[in-house]
Amino acid sequence: MTPRSLRGSMTLAACVAVAAAAHGQPAPAPSRGQLLYATHCIACHTTQIHWRDGKLARDFNSLKVQVRRWQQIGGLGWDESDIAEVASYLNQAVYRYPQPPGPVARD
Repeated sequence: MTPRSLRGSMTLAACVAVAAAAHGQPAPAPSRGQLLYATHCIACHTTQIHWRDGKLARDFNSLKVQVRRWQQIGGLGWDESDIAEVASYLNQAVYRYPQPPGPVARD
C-alpha cells in the first residue's frame, strides 16, 4: 500500500464514519491496537516509516518483533497481547502480510 492509497483509505474511512453518523449509526470503535499505536507510536512513526526501503518488518512475525522492540525502547511495558494487538492493527492498516488465523496471533 502506498502513502497515497493509505491516505485514500483513511479518507474513505472518515467518510464512512461521517455518513454513518448522519444516518444515526455509530462509527466503528477503533481497535485496542489502533488506540495504542495512536497514543504511543504515531508521534515518531509517521506513515512514511512503514514504506521505507530499509524496513525490518518483512512478514507478520518480524512485524511483531519490531513492535516488541520499539515498545521496549519506549519503556511502554506492553504485554504480549498489547504487542499482538498493535502488530495486527499495523498489519491490517499497512502491511497486509499473511497472518495466522484466529483472534489476535500471540507468540
